[in-house]
Amino acid sequence: MLPRDLQPGQFAAYPPQARQLAVAHLSLLRKLPLSFLPAFLRELSDYDYKFPEERKFIDGQLSTLAALPPQQLDAWFQPFAQLTLSSKLEHMDWVNQPALFLEEESAHLWTTRQQDAFRKAAMDYEARLHAALPAETLPVPRLGIAVIGQGVSSSDAPLFAKLRAHGTYFSQIDPLGGLDQLLQAAAVRAKAHPAPYAHWYVDGGTPAEHSSQLICLSYAELASLRTSLLNYMQKQIERPGMGPEELRSNLARLQPADIGMNPAGDPVLDRFQLKLFTEGSGTQIFSTTFAQWTAREALRRAQPLTLAVRFAPRQRQRPMNELLSPGGSAPELDAAGSLVDADMGAWYHWLNQQRLAGADRSSFVVWFEGHAQALAIGPTLPRGSESHSPMDLSKLVNLALG
Repeated sequence: MLPRDLQPGQFAAYPPQARQLAVAHLSLLRKLPLSFLPAFLRELSDYDYKFPEERKFIDGQLSTLAALPPQQLDAWFQPFAQLTLSSKLEHMDWVNQPALFLEEESAHLWTTRQQDAFRKAAMDYEARLHAALPAETLPVPRLGIAVIGQGVSSSDAPLFAKLRAHGTYFSQIDPLGGLDQLLQAAAVRAKAHPAPYAHWYVDGGTPAEHSSQLICLSYAELASLRTSLLNYMQKQIERPGMGPEELRSNLARLQPADIGMNPAGDPVLDRFQLKLFTEGSGTQIFSTTFAQWTAREALRRAQPLTLAVRFAPRQRQRPMNELLSPGGSAPELDAAGSLVDADMGAWYHWLNQQRLAGADRSSFVVWFEGHAQALAIGPTLPRGSESHSPMDLSKLVNLALG
């Protein structure tokens, strides 16, 4: 089947809002090339479970394409239309199984040496789309907070090495009540600028007391989900002939109910949590990886105005079979190694924040938990400098925000 043959009934398995959007824009979808359309349908089919910013992007994409004159629409998609696909791909159920189609399409493009052409077409399309969409105005500049080094009594390693060129290093921070002050700063922003999924607190261990207005995800509180998923993975690995590609495909098809998640929960957040562990590598077994990946995905998908991330000690490396086993003795923690992970995680946190709208006005604070070392990046703070003035973390956040 080709896109021109699409009928409304073929979207019957989509959730309500996604189905309504697909049917309402059916005439547009019929005009898009097969090499492109399944990738769009993969996102559209999850519309009901996406964050507001993701829905806004899909809505903007549809309205932008629908408003293009026919000749301009053809020009946008000509590079995709020039790609040659196999009859096998044309006969797949790409409406209801777009992810499977994309796996097969990728293999086909590689074997026919069309992958570079596809990549260029995708990059050109994205550039045109972002140029056509209206610029976003944020209600308040973004703030990122990273807390690293929990459980580390001292460290001789130079912290914040990659971030120092972009902000000011502070050596006389009063650590007393520091975590509470940072979470309070996040809570104040959440109260002043309330919006769904706009203010987050991610903890790699057990979360500290925090405002209910913050979306909180923690490694400790998701222990039952991680255990259920590890049990599922173990059973899959033990099946004859099970390979990594098939396991990845099976994980991608999992729904929250498949591993016992509460059906009365938040459907958007539940699917986000599930994807953290089915799409992330190591998020199931290393708390530092969980914290870093959750921050990345929250910024990429929800695009929060406030994101506070606290790293906790992860378990030491062990043989993979032991790491994937949900039972066994309590793992040995590696606080010093976790500090190295968290320091790099803070760097990635800031980098991913800088990819979002309003990056030139955003602020970032990273603190070595329980110690006097911190670094702040903000529009008014000098870069590559140091300050030895005594202050607490509340004042440091205010300095970063300008």
